[in-house]
Amino acid sequence: MISNLLNSLELSQQWNKTLTFSSRQMNWNGVLVEQCQSPASAFELELPALSDHWLYLHTGGPAPLIQKRDDCLHESILHKGDSFLVPAGQPSYWCQAPDMRDVICAPLHICLKPELIQQVAEASDIDSKRFDLVHGFGQQDLQLHQIAMLMFAELQSGGMMGKLYAESLTQVLVIHLLRHYSTVTQTITSQNRSLTRTQLQQAIDYIQTHLNRDLSLAELASVISISPTYFASLFKQAMGISPHQYVIQQRVEQAKLMLSKTDLAIADIAIQVGFSSQSHLTQQFKRVTGLTPKQVRPSP
Repeated sequence: MISNLLNSLELSQQWNKTLTFSSRQMNWNGVLVEQCQSPASAFELELPALSDHWLYLHTGGPAPLIQKRDDCLHESILHKGDSFLVPAGQPSYWCQAPDMRDVICAPLHICLKPELIQQVAEASDIDSKRFDLVHGFGQQDLQLHQIAMLMFAELQSGGMMGKLYAESLTQVLVIHLLRHYSTVTQTITSQNRSLTRTQLQQAIDYIQTHLNRDLSLAELASVISISPTYFASLFKQAMGISPHQYVIQQRVEQAKLMLSKTDLAIADIAIQVGFSSQSHLTQQFKRVTGLTPKQVRPSP
């Protein structure tokens, strides 16, 4: 059955647009973010059921669109910021009117693996077999739009903030979908669990030892043998900040030490402590300390 479902790569091919940005080479766990662009034109597209959950965000001007759900056609006008969700395993039909000759469409597509949704649900003590994501059609959802735009900004930067940041945003997105686009009826809250002192210290030690790496939630969680979703929530519960924020803080602290104790170039320090570039170091350094690396480095 699963082999007959359309995957995210085939979806892009079916959509038949010019791909401008894609996270395919960034290996973000469980999520694919892409933007495609083309002059708008009339089209009719009937997609078979997808193997991934598909979130579409409209970023252009008003666009008339006809969609089919429950064997009924629904006409609407998409506006900038509108989104719709097509759950995995459900076919969809789209028809765009021909009166959009001078409009450029550049929608954002986010494909989420069902396994990721299940993982986040189970970390919230929700039985993944007893709920479904549901269609969302042309909705204005400010919070969802903000999360998606943060993911898009990270995509445009070439993954400057790293896997840990992208995967943290993905976790936030999934929890939002579970709360607002699913048949889940129970409240999704943080669980009454906590990391042991040993587990927390193991995670902190691992981060300190591997600051120069592009760390991921899955990698950090594997150190103490729990799921990435559990790790993200329990680490924040224990430390008061997310794993990504903690890693940034530690990289800045290490950079500050190296600036004062070594003569290494700032660009070299940036790479050694795990930032993608000198500008990335400078941006985060100033955000955390209020100063630039040059201001911190002692005068010769």
